[in-house]
Amino acid sequence: MTEFTSFDSLGLDAASLVALTRAGYEKPTPIQQKAIPAALAGRDLIGCAATGTGKTAAFVLPMVERLQGKKGTRALVLAPTRELAIQIAEHLEMFGRGRGIRGAVVIGGVGMMPQTRELREGHEVIIATPGRLNDHLEHGTAKLNNIEILVLDEADRMLDMGFRPQLDRILARLPKQRQTMLFSATMAGEVAEFASRYLKSPERVEIARSGTMPERASQRVFMVPREEKTALLLALLAEDEASTLVFTRTKRRADRVCHALDRAGIKVARIHADRSQGQRKMALDGFKKGAYRVLVATDIAARGIDVEEIAHVVNFDLPNVPEDYVHRVGRTARMASSGKASSFCSSEEKDQLRDIEKFTRRIIDVAQVPRDAPVFRDAVARRAEFATESMPGRHPQRRRMHSGAPGRADHHPAAAAHASGEKPRVVGRFKPRRRR
Repeated sequence: MTEFTSFDSLGLDAASLVALTRAGYEKPTPIQQKAIPAALAGRDLIGCAATGTGKTAAFVLPMVERLQGKKGTRALVLAPTRELAIQIAEHLEMFGRGRGIRGAVVIGGVGMMPQTRELREGHEVIIATPGRLNDHLEHGTAKLNNIEILVLDEADRMLDMGFRPQLDRILARLPKQRQTMLFSATMAGEVAEFASRYLKSPERVEIARSGTMPERASQRVFMVPREEKTALLLALLAEDEASTLVFTRTKRRADRVCHALDRAGIKVARIHADRSQGQRKMALDGFKKGAYRVLVATDIAARGIDVEEIAHVVNFDLPNVPEDYVHRVGRTARMASSGKASSFCSSEEKDQLRDIEKFTRRIIDVAQVPRDAPVFRDAVARRAEFATESMPGRHPQRRRMHSGAPGRADHHPAAAAHASGEKPRVVGRFKPRRRR
């Protein structure tokens, strides 16, 4: 395949080149070099490259050019998360500005009425999460009969999240004659089966083998008990002031980690499925602008955070799916930047670590837990003190009651009467009401 080293050699028109210059793009990334010419030619495409290599621009630029001058809804982009859908919409606005290409963002967590209005206005591109788009299809507010271009971004994540039934229903509504582009950082077996069913003789563009990690991301793993993970995180954060993205396995764990960092005086926000769209947007925007140094997230954010300089990614919990490790670490060392990834592995997570190393074909270096660091020691001591105070036999009030010292129970009339040997006074009776 011919190698292209500049945007003007890819076949893009003058308006696209101006938009690229205005956006600060200097030269195409490998995925852009190979995907843009095929996409401009209208061919079906499978694009596989590590996260953070410019896949979004690789399909948005050709889509804008192919839709220019056409009216009505002609393209559909599906993404697994709200954040990724919003990120794609921002790219569409950046490259489609002044060319009459509008995007309707159809995602959950917000009202349907504004989305319904944009769908009825016939915006040229629908950018949607599968669940909310299915809601609109069921209500008859979305029409897909004129779609010419379909893009499935992060297809493996959509399938991992259980969107296969929704995807099948959506694709059943699309015209058979269309261009389909599937982009993903990994190409697992289910994605390959999905592609063979819905793509026609696709051109495959694979910049790195499935499971390949960003070259500039240094990786390390700390073998640490689960109860010491928060202390370790605080110790690592005390080493520098770098922006840090922390991944947890559950929403509840994300809340606990966020509260622990907040108590330590660290500017922190969190993103997970129980947060409203407004809260998620506020957290992400604040992280991008530097108002928050740390963002704590579940894997819902692994595919939708487009922040140029995330210096440190921390896997507070190892993911159950090895592919998610690739996407998490891909949030750092994006484009030409460098970064580091730290993973915490408890004894219960050794199987996940082994699966990750097998998938990435790389043994992760084991780092020493900084147990001598003052921050680590203080955090462990506080946790031990809290655990001691929380023990049932250590409850101050219970100790007073058992020892005979004055306590709340001594003020209860029945308890006082019992202590003096008197018959307790009856303050009320209960008996069933007579049926009337």
